[in-house]
Amino acid sequence: MKMMKIPFALREVAGVFARNGSEVYLVGGAVRDSLRGKTPHDFDLAVSADAEVVRDMFRAVRGAQVIPTGLKHGTVTLRYKGFSFEATTFRTESAYSDGRHPDTVTKAATIEEDLARRDFTMNALALELPAGKRLVDPFGGRDDIKRGLIRAVGDAATRFAEDGLRPLRAFRFAAQTGFIVDTAILDAVPSALGATAKVSVERIRDEFDKTVMAPSPLRALIYMEETGLLRLFLPELAACRGVEQKGRHLFDVFGHSLHALEYAAIHGYPHPVRLAALFHDIGKPETAAKDSIGIWTFYQHERHSAQMTEALMRRLRYPNTLTAQVVRLVKEHMFHYEDTWKDAAVRRFYIRVGPSALNDLFMLRLCDTYATALAYPDPASLLPLRRRIEIMLEKSTALGLKDLAVNGSDLIAAGLRPGKRLGIILNELLQAVIDDPALNTRETLLAIARNLDAR
Repeated sequence: MKMMKIPFALREVAGVFARNGSEVYLVGGAVRDSLRGKTPHDFDLAVSADAEVVRDMFRAVRGAQVIPTGLKHGTVTLRYKGFSFEATTFRTESAYSDGRHPDTVTKAATIEEDLARRDFTMNALALELPAGKRLVDPFGGRDDIKRGLIRAVGDAATRFAEDGLRPLRAFRFAAQTGFIVDTAILDAVPSALGATAKVSVERIRDEFDKTVMAPSPLRALIYMEETGLLRLFLPELAACRGVEQKGRHLFDVFGHSLHALEYAAIHGYPHPVRLAALFHDIGKPETAAKDSIGIWTFYQHERHSAQMTEALMRRLRYPNTLTAQVVRLVKEHMFHYEDTWKDAAVRRFYIRVGPSALNDLFMLRLCDTYATALAYPDPASLLPLRRRIEIMLEKSTALGLKDLAVNGSDLIAAGLRPGKRLGIILNELLQAVIDDPALNTRETLLAIARNLDAR
């Protein structure tokens, strides 16, 4: 396992510390990632100098920008030659009454003391600078990286009591690295749920999103479910465990949902598709029923799933735009195209889904199909519908009010009264044109509008 090549700008910054008599170490993710053969992007420094001293020493460095991002906790951000370095004074922490932040922060004497406060051994590593040749590893983090193991620094229950976000971080790292989580961590999570419940919903959501967008989210979600963590913040998904399905389905609804997300991760699908893949069937538990011959049915589960998805995404304070995207995908995921669809049905499907969501919906269909029996779907199965839509668009068919040959002003000029009734008539005209595009002429639509107004 080779250490990283130190960027020249980082060597220069480290040299400033060394010339001013301060110890300086590269810590955290940059060291971990370089040991894994990954290129680091974030550079955190642990230094022996106080934050005020760091601020003053770099004010004299030409080209350096000093930002006092957290003087109270010993942190200064340094920007130099296109890089950003966060420098924090060696410290220890104690008492975490809010389950997330230390009540007291005390300066530590050594880098080893500083590393002892960190969460996992793979994050408790320090590379001495400027030379970058000596690795400080008091807890065996380098060996744990070799073994592919996520292990707590010291007692896992103590680490989690300090910061209730750490269980989610452990599982997120598992999703990002493919590492196994140590059994001591898994055993400690249930007793830490009270601390996790104190963490802000935004921080929970952010860790969950990083997990969903990671290369291997399935394992992490299984860890969350087994330890009770999933039920804490996503009870709707946890409730899918044990809900049996019919026909070709190999998994219960929970397993099916996880494998749908797995397919999305394998293919690098975007954020809305991944969330929709995970949530698309969460309405099945409340719609589950057996028919007259004992087969499970889930009538209208897509509608219930969409409603539940909207509620949970609002609870987790997702942006409104993303919430609307995911809810639409979940609501529409049960489309069943056949060659017998009339042109009007194709037009209505396209209008209902919307051009911006069409490709995402097709991705979701592939995720759903794969998760049924872990058989890779044939993307060509969607080509007939794609071609029908392309032909429809080539014909310049009216698909919205703006495409009609008349507008509200035209109707008023023809003698119709302004008001809500006018909007209703315009929508009825659109529906008529969707059914028969040949009706989209000024004369024909005005005639239809007069007949509708006369009713």
